[in-house]
Amino acid sequence: MRFPRSCGTLVHPTSFPSDYGMGDLGPSAREFIDFLAATGQSIWQVLPLTPVHSGNSPYASYSAFAGNPYLISPEILCDKGLVSDHELEEVRTRGGATAEYGHAYRVKDQLFQRAGRRFYSELDSGTEDRLGNFIHENRYWLHDYTLFTVLSGLHGGMSWNQWGNGFLQREKRKLAEISEKYEAEIRQEIWLQFEFADQWISLKKYANDRGIRVIGDIPVFVDHNSADVWAHPRYFSVNEQGDRELISGVPPDYFSETGQLWGNPLYRWKELEMDGYRWWVERFRQMFYLYDAIRVDHFRGFESYWQVPAGETTAENGTWIQGPGADFFTVIRRNLGDLPIIAEDLGIITPAVEELRDRFQFPGMKLLQFAFETDSGNIFLPHNYDTNCVVYSGTHDNDTTLGWYGSAPEKERHNMRIYTRSDGREPNWELIRLGMLSVADQAVFPLQDYMSLDSGHRMNIPGTAGNNWEWRYTPDMLGETDGTRIRDLIELANRLPAE
Repeated sequence: MRFPRSCGTLVHPTSFPSDYGMGDLGPSAREFIDFLAATGQSIWQVLPLTPVHSGNSPYASYSAFAGNPYLISPEILCDKGLVSDHELEEVRTRGGATAEYGHAYRVKDQLFQRAGRRFYSELDSGTEDRLGNFIHENRYWLHDYTLFTVLSGLHGGMSWNQWGNGFLQREKRKLAEISEKYEAEIRQEIWLQFEFADQWISLKKYANDRGIRVIGDIPVFVDHNSADVWAHPRYFSVNEQGDRELISGVPPDYFSETGQLWGNPLYRWKELEMDGYRWWVERFRQMFYLYDAIRVDHFRGFESYWQVPAGETTAENGTWIQGPGADFFTVIRRNLGDLPIIAEDLGIITPAVEELRDRFQFPGMKLLQFAFETDSGNIFLPHNYDTNCVVYSGTHDNDTTLGWYGSAPEKERHNMRIYTRSDGREPNWELIRLGMLSVADQAVFPLQDYMSLDSGHRMNIPGTAGNNWEWRYTPDMLGETDGTRIRDLIELANRLPAE
């Protein structure tokens, strides 16, 4: 599927301003969409919106299907009459430039308990019908996820393979007992998913009505401690005790000398194929409902993936294993139609990966921060682009462009200045201009680069565990961003949305 010539911004909802510890789907999200529309942009790209583990990484989730309930906006709950102005005022704090997840979780848990009780006590027939439709339409994953969440809480957050007592084996009698005994807790989890979906789809419509397409993000692998692996262990490389046998990662690359050991259990692709890839079909169906297009993270994992024995401490001792390839995407397309997919094809990319990407006309990714390391044959230099690609200055895994330029070897800095015919005083704007004027169908830039921010505002450092995913901007920072300069570049580059 080909995308129109366009331009947009990469920023995750947790980075929005808020008075409740972390960004969410509330008023600041709409203010950001208004900013996109006013500057002539037509893309908003986000990271995964699924529930996160304790490290707050969007790429480590309890579910491949569910929404992160902490993105629910308290202000919208107040507008619906589910919490009061007084209750909001009791927990409202002035938001800073760092997401305070612990505070957000405490505050929102308190509000959500009150809101959930009121939702069910005041349920009218129309809302009850909508809730029933939601439960039916999401029946493939919703029951497993809500039951998993309740059981996880009962076991103090321990991984599901440590639950024992019949829960590891999913004994029907034990699950039925828990479902009956903790019906209220399960109903609360269902409401949280219902409310997340309602707020997100409303926000997406707000964006679509203003000519903004929303690009989501789907990690290839899922977390071991997730409802998906617990509910479908035969699809994953785990033994009868639920322990991981083979895990995911990538070999040594640009980001890490010892590779990246992600630790997700690998798929049993033969089992998935025997079931018509149903789990994946349902996962993509959910993603295409939530987004206008999706970026498939680690796309090469479908052609071949790095297999590491469980127990290794680095990703160095792994092996490349053949993935499901074209057969997989043929099945997905047969079930779901056009596939508005962007292939994250960074890292060690082989001709076979490129062939798979091009067979389905998936645009690949071009990162300008990688363009100046070598010579004129560098695939990330714009004169080497095909039109069917997405150009970025960097992604959530890169430093901001100001930070990159400040720490890059002088050879790269020199190459950038020569290529852009600049003095290097505004490297972020030089890369934005370069990407805008390139032949790439789509150009997307992290909000930090539009804001001319340094390394202190970086979102993530791959391979590290602390102080990631915390960046937020304040309301004045968006107001001070040079929207006129952005719109002028978009117009010059013929990237304005069609009338």
